Amino acid sequence: MATPVNDGMNKKVIQDDSTSEPPLVVVVGPTASGKSATAMRIAEEYNGEIICADSRTIYKGMDIGTAKPTAADRAAIPHWGLDLVEPGETFTAADFKYFAQQKIAEIRARGHLPMLVGGTGLYVDGVIFDYDFVNPAPELRAKLEQMSLEELVEYCKNNNVSLPENQQNRRYVIRAIERQNVSGKRLAEPIPNTIIVGIATERDELRTRIAGRAEQLFETGMVEEAKILGEKYGWNSEAMTGNIYRLVKQYLDGEFDEKELQERFIISDWQLAKRQITWLKRNPFIVWKSLDEAYTYIKSNLESLQKSE
Repeated sequence: MATPVNDGMNKKVIQDDSTSEPPLVVVVGPTASGKSATAMRIAEEYNGEIICADSRTIYKGMDIGTAKPTAADRAAIPHWGLDLVEPGETFTAADFKYFAQQKIAEIRARGHLPMLVGGTGLYVDGVIFDYDFVNPAPELRAKLEQMSLEELVEYCKNNNVSLPENQQNRRYVIRAIERQNVSGKRLAEPIPNTIIVGIATERDELRTRIAGRAEQLFETGMVEEAKILGEKYGWNSEAMTGNIYRLVKQYLDGEFDEKELQERFIISDWQLAKRQITWLKRNPFIVWKSLDEAYTYIKSNLESLQKSE
């Protein structure tokens, strides 16, 4: 039976002392919705460990521009799924599924609470619906990495691959091709012993949060980070062509001033948020709650599970 104990730090620890296991808590939502803060609250109370399901934070060195968890947060709560590969290296949704499954097992083996937190829908769905990914042949993968955006788009058209909404982003087009490599085999319902909650945020509030985070990113050295990364990995690196880094390159080339850079970044993040919401809304098993309601919902579910054992 899994029983809660006090570890001396006022944290409720879920121990697996028979066949039952701590549930997997999944917290999803668009960028800047506050999902990470909610996950931190639960993790602090229940000795949770967070697996970040974000296709941008997997890259080493991309800290400010991808809004990675702070050093303080990472010191307080174990975070997994960060800094996995160098910018430009290949890391697929299949790779993430394998990584996340291993971490979930390791976290449960420690008697801790595994938490899958992020906004990359394919990463999350691959885990909770146990997608059967078919890895492309190494020759095909190498071929895709060498292709230009125009060639990738043409590949999609010739191979009946639906182009993503943001088809000007090379990384998104490659991901669209990757999604084609999901076989028809997947669970009809999420894996057992899973609590799934989505952070529902009013449009105006989300816009305000995105604008506030943009201001914070620029105050903490976003442009300087982009310069360093551009020099180290090249501005044409796949990871550098998305989101803020692409905009910083245009700013450095004199295409617009710093004020417009920030405005364009806010627009870009808002567009990202809308794409994330569109993807997540397809999942009928997500229970959508406000920030405070999400915390209460997860907490009550964990308490109920503990009482029933």
